[in-house]
Amino acid sequence: MANRRVLITGAAGFLGSHLCDRFIAEGYDVVGMDNLITGDLKNIEHLFKLKEFEFYNHDVSKFIHVPGKIDYILHFASPASPIDYLKIPIQTLKVGSLGIHNCLGLARVKNARVLIASTSEVYGDPMVHPQTEEYWGNVNPVGPRGVYDEAKRFQEAMTMAYHTFHGLETRIVRIFNTYGPRMRLNDGRVLPAFIGQALRGEDLTMFGDGSQTRSFCYVSDLVDGIYKLLLSDYAYPVNIGNPNEITIREFGEEIIKLTGTNQKLISKPLPKDDPKQRKPDITKAKEILNWEPKVSRAEGLKITYEYFKNLPTEELMKTAHRFD
Repeated sequence: MANRRVLITGAAGFLGSHLCDRFIAEGYDVVGMDNLITGDLKNIEHLFKLKEFEFYNHDVSKFIHVPGKIDYILHFASPASPIDYLKIPIQTLKVGSLGIHNCLGLARVKNARVLIASTSEVYGDPMVHPQTEEYWGNVNPVGPRGVYDEAKRFQEAMTMAYHTFHGLETRIVRIFNTYGPRMRLNDGRVLPAFIGQALRGEDLTMFGDGSQTRSFCYVSDLVDGIYKLLLSDYAYPVNIGNPNEITIREFGEEIIKLTGTNQKLISKPLPKDDPKQRKPDITKAKEILNWEPKVSRAEGLKITYEYFKNLPTEELMKTAHRFD
């Protein structure tokens, strides 16, 4: 009997590459697709020798053709860090609209189940805490984050329309802050930015007084939640993230302790529409998927720090504008 076959868009990205690993480990044939606008082939180069893996260098915003059967499609193609979607706002909107339309159309042709990567950013700067899936969000559509937030909100709406109108099997995961090996050190997000600054001997930059909160989920936990959601029979959005909430100031202090450096935390003005609180309510994930995170932040940070510490010097010296 032939292996089940899964198409993963954004396969060369941080999350996409870990998903490729997981599905191959589970016995699937994996078709990776990425236009490499933010992804990197080094994240998946270890897979090219495998007969279970094939790769298409393609932009999903254009028509998608993949020969043969496809059982599942995971749409993870999208710039995901603020530095990326501020630099390429049109492409961000296109992959969340044209890209999802193409994936859903392909799913209909192949009779495949689709799982889309949504985000905690659909909640915007939330007025409900922690964030439940029933909360509709507080998003500024014309602010700097609007290109990403609204692309993801549209993506959810389009996916649900295909589910209700065409009867397509769909799954929606709302991803909260995730970290681990293969993150880009210079992608502008707080965790790689803090570790990069510590490794370069720079002071750590936080915005405002550092009282805003984030909840960090280790990548293997997130991938496990996504895998369980895909194989579930639940069509509505599910939060996947770690509800262990921490302030940015406390997090910076953890990084300084982890890296054994003696830098200070310095404050810069808070960016526009920066979420003040971020914590997932994972009741649905626990009840429907029997899922909750297992990797502690201390354990996950240690692995991630070792990964960053061993990057080439030229990677380490790259810095990025922070926006989180």
